[in-house]
Amino acid sequence: MSAQRCQVTGATPGFGNSISHSHRRTARRWDVNIQRKRYWVPSLGRHIRLNVSTRGIKVIDRDGIDAVVSRLISQGEKL
Repeated sequence: MSAQRCQVTGATPGFGNSISHSHRRTARRWDVNIQRKRYWVPSLGRHIRLNVSTRGIKVIDRDGIDAVVSRLISQGEKL
C-alpha cells in the first residue's frame, strides 16, 4: 500500500514539467490530496482506516461505506 495512492479511486501522482518564462523545463509532480480517514463499517462491525483522496471521500459519501468496502474486498484490497 503506497502512501500516495487513493484506495478508492486508485489515483496516483501525475508527472510533468514546469515551464518557466524563458521556456526552461524542470520536472515536477502533481500530488493527489490524500487523507487518512477512519470509517465505521457496520457490515464488518469494526472501524477501518483508508488512504483516500478528496474525490474518494465524495465517492464514499455518494455510494456508502458498505458498498465501497465490499468493492475493495472484491478487488483484493487489504483493509
